[in-house]
Amino acid sequence: MMIETYSEIRAEVAKLCAKFPGSYWQEKDRNRDYPEEFVKALSDAGYLAVLIPEEFGGAGLPLSAAAAILEEIHAQGCNGGACHAQMYTMGTVLRHGSEEQKSTYLPKVASGDLRLQAFGVTEPTSGTDTLSLKTTAKRDGDHYIVNGLKIWTSRAEYSDLMILLARTSPKEEVTKRTDGLSVFILDMQQAKGNGLTIRPIETMMNHSSTEVFFDNVKVPAENLIGEEGKGFKYILTGMNAERILIASECIGDAKWFIETASAYARERSVFGRPIGQNQGVQFPIAKAYAQMRAAELMVHDAIAKYESGENCGAEANMAKMLAADASWAAGEACVQTFGGFGFAAEYDVERKFRETRLYQVAPISTNLILSYISEHVLDLPRSY
Repeated sequence: MMIETYSEIRAEVAKLCAKFPGSYWQEKDRNRDYPEEFVKALSDAGYLAVLIPEEFGGAGLPLSAAAAILEEIHAQGCNGGACHAQMYTMGTVLRHGSEEQKSTYLPKVASGDLRLQAFGVTEPTSGTDTLSLKTTAKRDGDHYIVNGLKIWTSRAEYSDLMILLARTSPKEEVTKRTDGLSVFILDMQQAKGNGLTIRPIETMMNHSSTEVFFDNVKVPAENLIGEEGKGFKYILTGMNAERILIASECIGDAKWFIETASAYARERSVFGRPIGQNQGVQFPIAKAYAQMRAAELMVHDAIAKYESGENCGAEANMAKMLAADASWAAGEACVQTFGGFGFAAEYDVERKFRETRLYQVAPISTNLILSYISEHVLDLPRSY
C-alpha cells in the first residue's frame, strides 16, 4: 500500500507557502477577503493543474500528487479551501466532456486563464439529498434556460466557470430517481447580469460561501456535459476524489496543530518547568498524533485503491471521516495547550480551529458517512 510521497513537490509547496505567513491569512480572515495572491501563486506554479493531462497543458500526475500538495498547504498553516475545487471539479469535464469541451476549457484552466472553482449542486431544500434538487434547465432551441437557486456554492464570486447540476426532466417523468438530472459548463462571467445573481453568505470562517440565483439564465446546448438526464452519475464519479483530497487537507491541518502545540509546550514555562513536561499536556497531543497517523494510513489506502481503478467508495468516505476527526482532535489539543493564547488571532490557532471544524460537515457530514458504511459495508437496512 505504498504511495508516492512527492517529497520534492512538498518541499517546493512549503517554500511557496512560506511567502504567505500567518499575518497574510489573519488579514484575509479579518477583512473576509479572497486570498487572490495565494491562489495566483499556486496557479502560476502549476499546482492547480496537477491532475489535468499533459496534452491539455497540465502535469498529468495522479491523485496522490494532488493529495500531497493540499496536505502540505494545510500543514504549512495555509488554506487550500480557496482553490481546491479546481483540482476535482475539472474531473467531470475530463471524464465525461466532449473532445471539443476538453480542448476548449482544460488548457485555459491549466494555464490559469480560466478558474473552475464553483460547483453548483446543493440547494436550500435538498441539502445532501441531491436527487431532490429543484433547479431546472429547459431546452429552448440552441440553449437551455436555467431557473432556480443554489446554496453553499463556494468561490462563486471568484470563478469563471461553474459545473452546474440541474433538472432537465421532472421527477414524475423518470423511472429512476437518479435520472433526469444534467450537468452543464456555465460561463459565469457571461451569465452575470444576464439572470445570474451571487449573494455572499457570512460564515464562521472565511470560505467565500454564496447563494447563486438563476433567473432565465441561458446556457448554450453545447455546454451540456455528456448525455442529458445522466448527470447524477457524472457528478458521483468525482465524489471519491473530493473526499480523498479533503481528507488530505485534514491530515495537513492535524500535522500543523500537533507541531504547533508541541513547539509551544516545549517553550512555554509555568511554575519553573515547561508545560510539555506535564502528562496532562503531553497526552492529548500524543493521542492526537496517533489518531492522525491512523487516519493518514486510511487516506493512503483510499488513494491506492482510487489509482488502481478499484471501487474505493468505502475507503474514501472513511478516510474523510477519520481525517476530519483527527484534525478536530488535534485542534482541541492545540487550543488547550495554548490556553488563553489559543483564542488570540495572532497565533493562528483559532483561525485554523474554525477552518478545520468545517470538515465535520462538508463536503459530506459524518452522519451520512456512517449511514454509507452501515448500508454499503455492513449490509444494514438503508436508514434514509
